[in-house]
Amino acid sequence: MESIPCNLCGATDTELLHPATISEEANPPQEWFRCTSSAYGKHPPIVKCRRCGLVYTNPRLEEREILHEYEHVIDKAYLQEREGRILTFRRNLEPLLRLVPPRGRPRLLDIGCHIGVFLEIAQEQGWEAWGVEPSTWAADQARAQGLRVTTGTLREARFPDQFFDVITMWDVIEHLANPLASLQEAYRVLAPGGVICIHTINIESPFARLMGHRWPWLMEMHLYYFSPQTLAQMLEKTGFQVIQMVTQGRYLRLGYLLSHLEPYAGVLAQSLGKLTRSLDLAHLPIPINLGDLFTTFARKVKP
Repeated sequence: MESIPCNLCGATDTELLHPATISEEANPPQEWFRCTSSAYGKHPPIVKCRRCGLVYTNPRLEEREILHEYEHVIDKAYLQEREGRILTFRRNLEPLLRLVPPRGRPRLLDIGCHIGVFLEIAQEQGWEAWGVEPSTWAADQARAQGLRVTTGTLREARFPDQFFDVITMWDVIEHLANPLASLQEAYRVLAPGGVICIHTINIESPFARLMGHRWPWLMEMHLYYFSPQTLAQMLEKTGFQVIQMVTQGRYLRLGYLLSHLEPYAGVLAQSLGKLTRSLDLAHLPIPINLGDLFTTFARKVKP
């Protein structure tokens, strides 16, 4: 475990928002780092910077240990939820399409692309799609589909300066050990006038406030809990100009949704799961929007 300063302002003065629910000595199971993890409520201490308001876990696993977990994670359940993610990406993509019409095949990079579902959709829309992904298993899955994916982190990929017209980060920034450094690297590889799109959880949403310590997104694998204000501050500190912020939900298959409700309503969720499977309804896509997920669009305004 290591203690870290605020990634936004560098301060070390924090207040405790949520005490740890796991032991500092315990090694978290690798399945806690899967995209489909249901380890809700299991997390290190979650603190809030008294100077700028950024919320993050502290202390936490060392950065090299976190990266090691993501490099070795295998998440076959993600394959089963593919259709829900396709519906989600296609709907959430609409504001980006208005900002960057894919005429002339602009070059797009999806950071943390996993098995490449968004890359497939981006290619369909006319973008030249690239991806970077730390999970060896997920990157292999993407390349098996003929997608252009580099295994590793954005910094390790060593893309040329101003190489991309669009950069996306879907449910990624909250997992990064150093989001400010990642945004600085994204700024370097983005062309002047290019757009970055970041989708993440909102710690200041009414639903998050209502749920308190029972908010599902308080998890080991989430290192940062942005609000629209703190994410805008970090983007502006990097040199980006925020264009738009929108609340966006997602689609989940009914069977997948019920399986993830088991930590909260075990017997009921299991019974409903059996019923939906018997009626062949588990595959039905269900739109979910609790107002605690938001997407930010920002532009690189400096050369």
